[in-house]
Formats: sequence, structure tokens, C-alpha cells
Amino acid sequence: MFVVLFGAQGSGKGTQARLLQDRYGIPQIATGDLFRHNLKNKTELGQLAQSYMDRGELVPDDVTNAMVKARLERDDTARGAIFDGYPRNTAQARALSEILAEQGGEVGRAIYIDVSHDALMDRLTGRRVCRNCQATYHMIFNPPQSAGVCDRCGGPLYQRDDDKDTDAIDRRLQLYFDETLPVIDWYRSEGLLAEVDGDQEIARVQAEIVEKLS
Repeated sequence: MFVVLFGAQGSGKGTQARLLQDRYGIPQIATGDLFRHNLKNKTELGQLAQSYMDRGELVPDDVTNAMVKARLERDDTARGAIFDGYPRNTAQARALSEILAEQGGEVGRAIYIDVSHDALMDRLTGRRVCRNCQATYHMIFNPPQSAGVCDRCGGPLYQRDDDKDTDAIDRRLQLYFDETLPVIDWYRSEGLLAEVDGDQEIARVQAEIVEKLS
């Protein structure tokens, strides 16, 4: 089962991806994690990506697609994977379909976690992120067990600068929707899209997603 998760920053997409990973025993593949792994380990793809970043340029789709393809060649994806933050555009969506087809797989479902603008603003201004593993928390809706400390790795939590500035948050959300709505529409046209109400509590959102996947 290969699942694509969509949702704006603050939608709880990463949290839902981790819950699905635990439930189904298939890995979460997040582009942020892929980039960090390749850059840290100075892989060929990581060095290529770094060369673009050093020039202040966006990393091309073919480099990102190659990282995803390499990740899918690992044994733990034999039964499926959950894509978090990928694909970001229709070109990447088509590339993912081709990559999976080469391996005898396909995207079974694309899930869009739809959250109202007001809820996204509330969540993002209360968000805290682990400096070590990038796990996300919310001071009200999903607080850590110990204040300021990540439950997963024990790392320190912090508030991103752009989570403090409501104008910056608005710009970030608009950029996400401008980039991502076309690929969401593409999956809708392919008959693969399901939408869930992300304004609900975490457990209820998870239950809706599981229902859509059944």
C-alpha cells in the first residue's frame, strides 16, 4: 500500500504519517528526512543537491525524484510506504507513478487533510519543533510529556521564527496552496483522492484516514 498524504503546515500531516507507519508497518518517507540523510552522509545525490543550494537555486525535481527512487529500493518498502511532503507538483506526481510502476507498485490512495485557515494559524503559532529529529508538538493540542523536551529523542524543543510572525505564516500557507492544489486536483482527476476533516482531534482524523484506506 503506497499512500500520499497532503496537508498544509499545521495540518498534522507528519503526525498522521507516523501513526500510519506504526499501524501498518510501512515507512514514512518525508522529503525533509531524505534531504537531511543525503546531505549528512554526503551521498552523490546529497552533494548534487548541495551544489544547487550553495548557488541559491532550487533543487530540481529530478534530484528529488532520484532520492525518492533510491529510498524505495530499500527492503522496508516492499509492502508500501507513506509519502509525506512528496510529490509537491504534478511533474513529481507523474514521476512517482513511473517509479512505482517500475517496481510493480502504484499509489493506492492520496489523502488530503483539510484544515480551516483559523485552525492552521492557531496550530502554527503554538507549534514547537525538536531540534534533533524535527518531531512536532503543540503547546495545547499535542504537548510533550515533559515541557520543552521531545518525547521521541529527548532533544530540545523550540519555536521557529516564522511560526512567531503571523504575516510570514500567511505567506507560507499561500505558497503551499499555490504549489500543491494543482497536484491535489491531479490525484482527484485520477480517482485516487480522498479528503478528511483535519479540524478534528488527532485520533478522529486518524480514524477517518484509516476508513478511507480500507
